[in-house]
Formats: sequence, structure tokens, C-alpha cells
Amino acid sequence: MDWGMRNRLSGIMRPDTGRCVMLAIDHGYFQGPTTGLERPGETVAPLLDHADALMLTRGVLRSAIDPGRRVPIVLRVSGGTSILKDDLSDEDLTVSIEDAIRLNASALALSIFVGGPHEKETLTNLARLCDDGLRYGIPVLAVTAVGKEMARDARYLGLATRIAAELGAQIVKTYFCEGFEKVVGGCPVPIVIAGGKKIEEREALTLAYSAVSAGASGVDMGRNIFQSKWPAQMIQAVRRIVQDGQTDAEAWEWFQASIGK
Repeated sequence: MDWGMRNRLSGIMRPDTGRCVMLAIDHGYFQGPTTGLERPGETVAPLLDHADALMLTRGVLRSAIDPGRRVPIVLRVSGGTSILKDDLSDEDLTVSIEDAIRLNASALALSIFVGGPHEKETLTNLARLCDDGLRYGIPVLAVTAVGKEMARDARYLGLATRIAAELGAQIVKTYFCEGFEKVVGGCPVPIVIAGGKKIEEREALTLAYSAVSAGASGVDMGRNIFQSKWPAQMIQAVRRIVQDGQTDAEAWEWFQASIGK
């Protein structure tokens, strides 16, 4: 792995902990104006100082994010479907490597749909993206998207994460599940977990703690942060778990005190 690749990865994964708090705001690429992200620039401005990386599309990056903010960019480069379509697996690459370089991306993100109708297309997209990333020293994050028929269990997620790593991804984003230690144990690259749908703050903190305790290298949370009534406090509480080694109970106690409860 060359210097540029290692340097970009060290900007995303904090070198002293090997962990990351990534803020995901790329939902609009297929959901449109997601609740809480109607004005993404206003939403994320107070959160960026607490994020190790920001995952988003090039359109939102160019139109809504201050280029003076020093936060590593994980650029969403796959898409082509919307929530109006039954099959979300029919994705393709939507950003050229040249534009990713112009945007100074620290990593490139795309979804793979193992077991989905377009499994082959998304996996070969990943392989091509990894070739481009290696050519220019930019790591790739593979998102193990789950189709309607796919179970979020250790057997399936272990299969999907391992395939992503085998094809060259330097980081994998997946879901937490029972037996997550087996998923981590079978994947030779760092795994960050998705926050998924909005849940109660206490539950989201427990999710983050359970994931890192089972070997995850961090979280890539979106809705459980920006859809919270207290997003700035929420991302800081998550950070206390991921980067400072606090338990979910300790982070919850801090969170409650910070919001005056």
C-alpha cells in the first residue's frame, strides 16, 4: 500500500485508535430530500468538528459543504436507482475517478448487492473502482446493501463483507447482527457499521457500543444523528464510545446531562 493510500486511510481511521466516526448524509442519492437533510449544509455544519469523515454525494459536497472545513470526504460514487423502483440493486458507477480527484476525496464508496438481482454488476463495479482507486492511491469503501430477500445475519453479512474485501475494498460498511464477531473475524479489512433507521438515542448508543465491542472499527451513522432532536450531542456521545472507549451507559449519562435531563 503506497503512501497516498495510507495517508488517506489515516485521515478516516484515527491512527491512535484505528477507529472512525463517519457521518453519513448520502441518503438523498436515492431517497430524495430525506427528513433532516432538506438543507444538508445547515444540518451538518455544527456536526463536522465531531466527525472523522463525511460520507456524501458530489452534488451535496459542491453545493452545500464549506470547502474550508477540514474533514475527510468519503464520496458516494454509485447510484442510478430511486425509491420508486422495486429493485434498488440496479446500480452503476456515477462518478468518474477524475472528478473524485478534483473533489479531493479521501475514499470512494459504492454499494454491492450480494444475492441481489444485479449481484454481478455491482461486484464488477467494485472491482473496477478498486482498480481506479489503486491507480491513484484512493481507498474504496464497499457498502454491503441488503435486498428485500436478504437476511441480516452473520452468515450472509460474513459472506458479503468477505467478498468485498476479496475484490479489493479497503473498508467495508455493513450491518450489526448477532454473532458479529464471526463477521469481523472473516473480514481482513476494517468494518464500520451502519446506523440504519432512526431508533431511540439510548438504543443507538448501545448499537455503537455493541459493534465496537465485537470488533467493528467504528460507525457510519446518519439518521440516528441528524434526525435526533439533539444531533450535536448525539454525535459527541457516539464519539465517546468509538474513540474514547466509554461504555454505552457512560455515554448515555453524558448525553442526558448535556441536554439537561
